[in-house]
Amino acid sequence: MTRPRLLDLFCGAGGAAMGYHRAGFDVTGVDNRPQPRYPFTFIQADALEFLDEIVLHPEARFRESFDAIHASPVCKLYSVSTPAWARGRHPNQIPAIRARLEAAGLPWVIENVPGAPLRPDLKLCGCMFGLDELRRERWFETSWQAFTLRSPCHHIRPVVSVTGHGRCRTMAPGTGLAADWRRVMDIDWMSRDELSQAIPPAYTEHIGTQLLHHLTAVAS
Repeated sequence: MTRPRLLDLFCGAGGAAMGYHRAGFDVTGVDNRPQPRYPFTFIQADALEFLDEIVLHPEARFRESFDAIHASPVCKLYSVSTPAWARGRHPNQIPAIRARLEAAGLPWVIENVPGAPLRPDLKLCGCMFGLDELRRERWFETSWQAFTLRSPCHHIRPVVSVTGHGRCRTMAPGTGLAADWRRVMDIDWMSRDELSQAIPPAYTEHIGTQLLHHLTAVAS
């Protein structure tokens, strides 16, 4: 059986991609930097330019290659780890991405940090998926307006905060190494800096399952 194909824009080292893969997608990642540890097909390119090729040139070879699109544009403008004085250095790519995704005509997901200018159809955190040590809320806007009824965060163990590029922040005694980040994120192939930018695969496996249901409903 042919698996549906998902385009993973601003893919980084592939945390989101792994979740979609586990949900049942074949994934192709696009990023403007080399990603030697990306676990699936990878294209080094500017994400906006690549998306323009799909939107502006529907006859292009990439147009018929995908069934859905995920995008994780730069989040530093809204991240709590970015100092206020430095936020002006970072772009707001979300409006441009949303406009292109809507024009592309495929089901889509945009991911970013809390406070970003998204309609947060899904607000996900590690405690929802058995990742009790991970406090890492992320917001997701979807073209099909997915939703999850969730209770407030409840972490039964001390939490590890995966953010920034310094020493691992933690409230758990005896932790603070990159190995702790890999454990709490359920990601074993990334460097520490890659982990700081990653989405836990459990999040997009959950979204990918809903996306598959949406694709099936549209096709029926």
